[in-house]
Amino acid sequence: MTTKKTTARKTKSATVNRMLRRKNGATLAEIESATCWKPHSCRAFLSGVRRKGTAILKQTRSDGQLAYRIAAEARSCRA
Repeated sequence: MTTKKTTARKTKSATVNRMLRRKNGATLAEIESATCWKPHSCRAFLSGVRRKGTAILKQTRSDGQLAYRIAAEARSCRA
């Protein structure tokens, strides 16, 4: 008898959520290249995350790009 090793599905939304949990967060350009989404789809995803009650912070990086990241309080309580 063989056993199958189950792995977690790698969805685009899971990828973006991982990116948003990074220390420096993610820019729209980084999200676009990771998911092949258009900019309006990236912004819509961020709006959906906010609607679900997760706090998203915007910060300007040293290179002038705007990055989004999930607030530290929201990281610890994953529903």
